[in-house]
Amino acid sequence: MMRQYRRTKEELDADTILFFRMGDFYEMFFEDAHRAAPILGVAITKRAGVPMCGVPYHALDSYLAKVIRAGLKAAVCEQAEDPKTAKGLVRREITRIVSPGSLTEDALLDAEASNYIAAVFSGKGAYGVAALELSTGTLAVEDAHGEASLIEALRRIAPSETLVADDQRDLLAPTLPASVSGPLTATDAWRFMADQATDTLTHQFNVHSLEGYCGQGPLPQWVRAAGALLNYVRHELRRDLTHVRTLDVRHSGDFLALDECTCRNLDLLPTPGGRPEAETLLGVLDGTRTPMGKRLLRAWIRSPLHSLPAIHARQDAVEDLQSDRRRLSDLRAILAETRDLERVMTRLSGGSGNARDLRALADSLAQIPKLRERLAGSKAERLTHLAAELRDLPDLTAELARALVDDPPLTIREGGIIREGYNADLDAYREAAQNGHAWIARYQAEQQEATGIRTLRVRHNNVFGFYIEVSKSQLALVPPTYERRQTIVNAERYVTPELKEYESRIYGAQDKGNALEYELFQALRAKAVAELAPIQATAAAVAELDILQGFADRALALAYRRPIVDDSLDLIIREGRHPIVELQPGAERFVPNDAHLNGTTRQFILITGPNMAGKSTYIRQVAILAVMAHIGCPVPAEEMKIGLVDRVFTRVGAGDDLARGRSTFMVEMQETANILNNATPRSLIVLDEIGRGTSTFDGISIAWAVVEYLHNTPQRKARTLFATHYHELTDLAAALPGVKNYTVQVREQGDSIVFLRRIVPGAADKSYGIHVARLAGLPAPVVDRANVILSGLEGQKAPTPELPKRRRTPTPTDDDLQLSLF
Repeated sequence: MMRQYRRTKEELDADTILFFRMGDFYEMFFEDAHRAAPILGVAITKRAGVPMCGVPYHALDSYLAKVIRAGLKAAVCEQAEDPKTAKGLVRREITRIVSPGSLTEDALLDAEASNYIAAVFSGKGAYGVAALELSTGTLAVEDAHGEASLIEALRRIAPSETLVADDQRDLLAPTLPASVSGPLTATDAWRFMADQATDTLTHQFNVHSLEGYCGQGPLPQWVRAAGALLNYVRHELRRDLTHVRTLDVRHSGDFLALDECTCRNLDLLPTPGGRPEAETLLGVLDGTRTPMGKRLLRAWIRSPLHSLPAIHARQDAVEDLQSDRRRLSDLRAILAETRDLERVMTRLSGGSGNARDLRALADSLAQIPKLRERLAGSKAERLTHLAAELRDLPDLTAELARALVDDPPLTIREGGIIREGYNADLDAYREAAQNGHAWIARYQAEQQEATGIRTLRVRHNNVFGFYIEVSKSQLALVPPTYERRQTIVNAERYVTPELKEYESRIYGAQDKGNALEYELFQALRAKAVAELAPIQATAAAVAELDILQGFADRALALAYRRPIVDDSLDLIIREGRHPIVELQPGAERFVPNDAHLNGTTRQFILITGPNMAGKSTYIRQVAILAVMAHIGCPVPAEEMKIGLVDRVFTRVGAGDDLARGRSTFMVEMQETANILNNATPRSLIVLDEIGRGTSTFDGISIAWAVVEYLHNTPQRKARTLFATHYHELTDLAAALPGVKNYTVQVREQGDSIVFLRRIVPGAADKSYGIHVARLAGLPAPVVDRANVILSGLEGQKAPTPELPKRRRTPTPTDDDLQLSLF
């Protein structure tokens, strides 16, 4: 057995823990035991001097999760034959290798989030990117031109791990931070060769060539990435790819680009250690009723559209759904009864699905006719298209409903799956197993009565099976129809034709019934997998419908309106609200505000005003509404018109990046440089302070130059909102025709101020910083002294240091020679 283990272990990488099935446990040996035991929280034991540890087979998934969280991979080696029938050592083989990006097990996955494994190839002037969501069969590909485009593509995908060629690892590793790509996994470079990758893809999708996906020109680099990824998953990770049936070719221009800073600054999605979901745009917009819809909604938020027809199609669908509240309510109730078809079919097609997956499939397919009925008569073209994609498969649905019990067990080899009445042989086995003992007792009584032998007994052993035992004193009464089988000291043993016939029916009836149930289950699973393509199309349609109805529901509940999205450079909002802030518990009444930008006379809005007055909320609000409009979602505003945006940039706050040796100011400048180097006239820029991390004069100078550059450079003339405390910048409005000054209204009441939260034309003449300091709880002496110093500075007079009072005549010491701040 140890030789078998060693041979199996040699097939694996050093960072892969081998779970070796032995009876009811998965065992780990030697170095794997030492590495795995502390991770799994189990003890190491020894047998014949071999260190080992093990976990119960029924709890495998929970232990696999611990290995994956520790950054390792796990190989599952199963017994490939029945130990009862095996001759010699039981044959074992690796059935799957589990890595962070290849999870398909429910216990290891977040049902509401996608889990991608990506591949990246660096080719001639471009990077090929491929991403596979193994649990759903989604394969998306694109070419990225330049490092920034590559990182943006991976941020949209958010892979759990990324595959690279071993000869490109050193090239790509500095470009791909772990926060973007997940851990890098190097594999043989031959998988990325053009011929090999092309052959893999043509076989996977059963096509003669890839021209239908990438035209007749030179092969895009994504071909190498996608081919290598599928080859690696199939052969290295031992995964079935039957359910990967479509290739989604994407182009960076299809989406509004959102970099990592923007996603974080606008709180679009929850992140580890960041905002909880309730305080993100996802939490606000999530009206979905299915896990499929929730996963797709994340993708929509991360990748808003950059296509007017696609945006308008979604808007039309949402508006149609809003128009009939009863129909909308019915759709929500039906969707709530629809299970995760994508992942159910992946498990079934991969051979890991159980009877509960089949039951979930049957229950979900039963909802499809109801969904299609509710969509009948829809005026929106997108809804009509989705209705056509919904396939209820009545024959399969009826077969599954007739065959499966309402609540099947998790196991598939121990019976309890098939409904009574579905199969006559199975019913007979069950009856024999359940009634066997009663029949034997009844038969024994009948034979006693017929023969007059009161001591006659019907017994059983493993040699003869069932037999009749008669003591030697009663042998004269034994009928001639009894067939003698064995003589023992005090009795004789017989069989009868009736007893042998019944034995053949009841002997092992439970085992035979379980085996037949497993065969019936496999047949049902095969019928379901045969309909993989239409079920996958149905799942995709259900997921999209789920998002659209969720948008309609949220719009009705929160008074959202449909924005106008066109090809102009206008951005006009009337009575806009921040979708996240307005819903926070305990928040003050939200004050709506207007916004008006364009590419010429109102290209750059400078906003001044005190801290806490609402500048940051306002500029973020405009950016979030722009994102929502490009998702195709209604927005929290009375009216909105926005010309198509290609990118949203934000530079909001900054902190030290100590791990990479970058100061606050360096982080701020690098983010600003990214904006100035990549913005276009179709971009939307949100700046919340620039230059705070350096001296006042340096900061003002940099901020001033940034405003001029964005205003005066035609290829960078983006619509911009800039909140600042540098009041000197307001002078730019007189010199630059596209710059307009706005401020936040404040009402002074004696020594206090009231923030009115209204953004109005004009420039602030005060910062009110000391008022805010008082509100923050600074000690009164500090606030009073600050007012004195401020008065002196405003009068161009350097303040006189206030020295501490001494209780004794001072004697000069080193401390007394310390220079004053002033």
